[in-house]
Amino acid sequence: MKKIFKNYWFFVLVAGLIILLDQWTKGLVRANLAMGEIWSPWSWLSPYARVVHWYNTGVAFGMFQDHGVLFTILNSFIAGFILIFFPRLSENDWFLKVALSMQFGGAVGNLIDRMTIGHVTDFVSIGNFAVFNVADASVTVGVAVMIIGLWIQEKREKERKAPMDENQHLDSKPGI
Repeated sequence: MKKIFKNYWFFVLVAGLIILLDQWTKGLVRANLAMGEIWSPWSWLSPYARVVHWYNTGVAFGMFQDHGVLFTILNSFIAGFILIFFPRLSENDWFLKVALSMQFGGAVGNLIDRMTIGHVTDFVSIGNFAVFNVADASVTVGVAVMIIGLWIQEKREKERKAPMDENQHLDSKPGI
């Protein structure tokens, strides 16, 4: 039990907070706005940012509409893969731990919607960008964190290998 807690405490904390925030905000929108209704606290803000009650039967940015069953299955597989893979990460691989926790939280947040109401509730509308929700944002930011983490890790490995390569190069010169 101690090993499970050690492997998953951070994951449960991050993913759990994302799922709770996602479901709470979606519940507020569903309870207070009719489908398609728009709310903005200040009229000057409305062209730039607003809350709009919308739903999505596809994936991010409204792509692949009416394929909810397929994405329910896909989300389930992704969530399962993350659950299995997460404890195998190095204790020092914080970028990947954060990224996978965020992606899992987002996937489960949208999976809950698909399984309970048959579609995903979206509500954040910024400019002319697609309407999204906390779960969508979490998955997107999680992917960005993963890319940045992999880039930093690759850069560190190159820096570590550089002195070795330099020493090998010097050893191969005659007379040194």
